[in-house]
Amino acid sequence: MIKIEKLTKSFGKSLVLDNINLEVASGEVFGIIGKSGAGKSTLIKCLNLLERPDQGKVIINGNDLTAMSKEQLRLMRQKIGVIFQGFNLLNSKNVFANVALPLLLHGKYSKIEIKNKVNKLLNLVGLSQFANKYPASLSGGQKQRVGIARALATDPIVLLSDEATSALDPQTTNSILELLLDINEKLGLTIILITHEIEVVRKMCDRVAVIDEGRIIEAGKTVDIILHPKEELTRKLILEEETSKYLEQVSDYYRFEKTNNNHLIVLSFIGDNTFEPILNTIFKESGIGFSILRGELGRIKKMPIGNIRARTAIKKSV
Repeated sequence: MIKIEKLTKSFGKSLVLDNINLEVASGEVFGIIGKSGAGKSTLIKCLNLLERPDQGKVIINGNDLTAMSKEQLRLMRQKIGVIFQGFNLLNSKNVFANVALPLLLHGKYSKIEIKNKVNKLLNLVGLSQFANKYPASLSGGQKQRVGIARALATDPIVLLSDEATSALDPQTTNSILELLLDINEKLGLTIILITHEIEVVRKMCDRVAVIDEGRIIEAGKTVDIILHPKEELTRKLILEEETSKYLEQVSDYYRFEKTNNNHLIVLSFIGDNTFEPILNTIFKESGIGFSILRGELGRIKKMPIGNIRARTAIKKSV
């Protein structure tokens, strides 16, 4: 569906993207996560050539955007929807007119087609009753829903989301992510999410890439990256700071010394195993017991996962 090959981008002497190679499958939700300044926003702008890369290719459905003429690129961009962090709504136009704008610019739709299309989209994002409202009277979450409806107006095959929830409160963020998941499932739409929030990745993404200083340092299935991160930056993005501090405090408290039967460990559970009595089974089979220090249940997209941080107890005598 989407293939990025050896993509490089500089601003002056500053190298912002360094040899980026990624593939995104049709219909999946793909996350790109990294710290501020890592190159995330520049990368997403290169995907629709709002920023033209210095080198490399951006291929969508077999079409190399970097080799297209201006007219070909204009037509291709109509198939790439974008959701902006700052909403980018026209304050002088009501909700209906904001969503209808891409259709008007397209120039091939009749008034009745535009009306039917916009009403359908407003219903999809839960804003049917707000068609005549103006952006100034909307909440942040409602504005973002308008932005999502507008991004879907031309029936895109790809939806790009650039930190779309970073300006929203947690409850509103969750509702927007639920909406995007619903759109992904109903329309089979490929979504690429730029974010610095690991919870957005957990909630949304089938696969994820970690970017640092313009380079992809790690990529794979979300469940693998979150449960088994290879890079130090990835671990820092995933592990809460308070969790790390908690483990340090626990280690100091117990004056922990590693021996053959004395370890601080992390156990991860995926899918149905999350709800099984794994620790009890281990104890019965090996005699190794555990002092549980911290535990949590969650989901990666719809897959249940669990993590337990524990200290092994001394093996029972036989």
